[in-house]
Amino acid sequence: MAKNLVKWPVLGVALAWGLTSCQASASAPEIDLGSGPAKVGTIKANSLKGVTLTLTSWGGVFQDGQVKAASDPFAAESGATMLQDGPTEYSKVKAQVEGKNVTWDIVDTDVIWASKQCGPDGLFMDLDMTIVDTSHAPANLVGKCYIPAMQYGYVVVYNTTKYPTPPTGWVDFFDTTKFPGKRAIAGFEDIAPGVFEGALLADGVSPDKLYPLDVDRAYKKINPLRSSLIYWKTGAESEQMLESGEADMALVWSGRAYAAAKNGAKIKPVWNQALIIADALGVPKNAKNPKAAFAYLNYYLGATQQAKLSELTSYSPVHDEAKPQLDAVAKQYLTTDPQIRKQMIPSNSEWWSKNYDTELVRWLDWLKG
Repeated sequence: MAKNLVKWPVLGVALAWGLTSCQASASAPEIDLGSGPAKVGTIKANSLKGVTLTLTSWGGVFQDGQVKAASDPFAAESGATMLQDGPTEYSKVKAQVEGKNVTWDIVDTDVIWASKQCGPDGLFMDLDMTIVDTSHAPANLVGKCYIPAMQYGYVVVYNTTKYPTPPTGWVDFFDTTKFPGKRAIAGFEDIAPGVFEGALLADGVSPDKLYPLDVDRAYKKINPLRSSLIYWKTGAESEQMLESGEADMALVWSGRAYAAAKNGAKIKPVWNQALIIADALGVPKNAKNPKAAFAYLNYYLGATQQAKLSELTSYSPVHDEAKPQLDAVAKQYLTTDPQIRKQMIPSNSEWWSKNYDTELVRWLDWLKG
């Protein structure tokens, strides 16, 4: 979701949570999470009194939803003290881990960045599967060192007043003769699944042959579109472009499209070959209370918590039995709806994590023109 490093104000709002582990500092309180296997969405009552945890995320409606759906009830049930901070900045995660002064216990990140942090050279701890029950989460969205924070679509939306005959897919997004007008895409200092996959699909590549991406071919398809492109640098800016009508079509995060539609933007999504994306939650190495942090991850994945998060944010749940109660507009952006899901294509975070550094340099050079 929130892939770019948006400069949200630091939130610093007290909530509550914490725990300890064999890696915890000597002053960390002893905790008892109970016996038996982990059960998703649960926490032993009052097991975390005296513990403080900090969740760092991207701010805005999404982080507010995380707090209300997961952090607040987790604090109430566990007795922990929950703090929140933001926005996520990867350089700060790195500095905290390397300096062995970790103040962010749970961090929401791009799933591609998260997948790069697993293993001995990464910044995230491997999940403790004795604490975290991932049995109800999509297996392809669970990493060795992270869980999915939510899932969403990277989707083309269009202005219904500009195009009474609607575009139906990526071919139309790249067809400025049949569908003239400005296209908005992400243009910040990050790179992720999106326009490259779209370019290749528009150029005739079959979805099952999409990866590994033929990036040279993608740029050849994107280059002629350059004069019709405008760029958003934050999710809020993408939403603004849709609401103002500055963008006739836009490739945006589905939650931002929903927010724009909810605010009255005359837009509709094109789910045909939209991309399935997820955010991730991980625990940094050298965290003071890793057991507590993993207990939070386990709680966060619960069906009730995930349904509430979806209701508050429009992002889709990652528990297979979550049943959010949504209004008519939000239902149009629920990517777990079977009629929507069957049209979508999963992104390949493994390919992106391996090629991220190289492709980011190339993309930033391309943006400079």
